[in-house]
Amino acid sequence: MRPVPKQRRGVTPRARLRVLQLPVVLWLTLVWVALWGELSAANVVFGLVVSIVVCLVFPLPTLPMDLHIRPLRLVWLVLRFLGDVVVASVEVAWITLRFWREPRNAVIEVDLETSSDFVLTVVAEMVSLVPGSLVVEARRSTHTLFLHVLDARDTAGVDKMRSQVYALERRVVRALGTETQRLPEGGTP
Repeated sequence: MRPVPKQRRGVTPRARLRVLQLPVVLWLTLVWVALWGELSAANVVFGLVVSIVVCLVFPLPTLPMDLHIRPLRLVWLVLRFLGDVVVASVEVAWITLRFWREPRNAVIEVDLETSSDFVLTVVAEMVSLVPGSLVVEARRSTHTLFLHVLDARDTAGVDKMRSQVYALERRVVRALGTETQRLPEGGTP
């Protein structure tokens, strides 16, 4: 009687293909070409090789992308975000020039309404890109963001920042979310 061969441990070829997510490989290749600053066949091919090696050595778990892109709402999301950046930049400049009054900072907790990891990530990144606020922790298990906020003097300042994050979450869901992720139209959740 022949012994039953043991299953090989390790990554199967099929699992290896799942690790090579095409959008990630293309994005890394694009970053490679941009970093070298020259669009040539050799640069693109070498960028592909490097991105495949990176994906094989540092595999990322596949995330379900529950996306439904709405172009007009996406344009509004981007325009509003750019407006928020400009307004916040002026506010931060004023706070730093106001030497007679020391800013009081706060770390606040914001529980997001959606359970989408994608929405959590987009909201956290957009909040961090606006001057005067920074995400110090994001809890995936509870979909909670902890933000460091510049010049939140009292509960009104904290509530204002929370309402801004909830409004941003609603805009992200309207622009990129699915029908099951719909949030109330106004106010804080």
